Amino acid sequence: MSKPNYTGTYNMVEQDNMDSYLGALDINFALRKIVCLLKPTKEIRHDPATGTMKIRTLTTFKNFDMDFTIGQEFTEDLGPVDGRTCQTTVNWEGDKLVCVQRGEKEGRGWTHWLEGDKLHLEMRVQGLIAKQVFKKAD
Repeated sequence: MSKPNYTGTYNMVEQDNMDSYLGALDINFALRKIVCLLKPTKEIRHDPATGTMKIRTLTTFKNFDMDFTIGQEFTEDLGPVDGRTCQTTVNWEGDKLVCVQRGEKEGRGWTHWLEGDKLHLEMRVQGLIAKQVFKKAD
């Protein structure tokens, strides 16, 4: 069975537990409050044939780019997020993209999946879960 193509532009419409998640990443109080007010846009370019993917998270405050090939470990620079680097691998679990980020923080990673025109993102660290939902732009 073929995997879904995540290519598209998505605008955030829902967010849950982001402040606690950022706190677990040791983000200071003032920056957490700013981040929780942002409404990010995700631009995803995905080539299902090669497994390459580029995810750009765009905000009025900071942007974050993540380029990878599904199934291949790489060193991820999380400087724009929390100043850390980690060893990251993104794999398919069914139709979901599951990311494991090995580094200073235990249990860090995320899962993306599509439901209709919605892109779901669940972020994990140290047993905490934050969720965001994005709607595909027309």
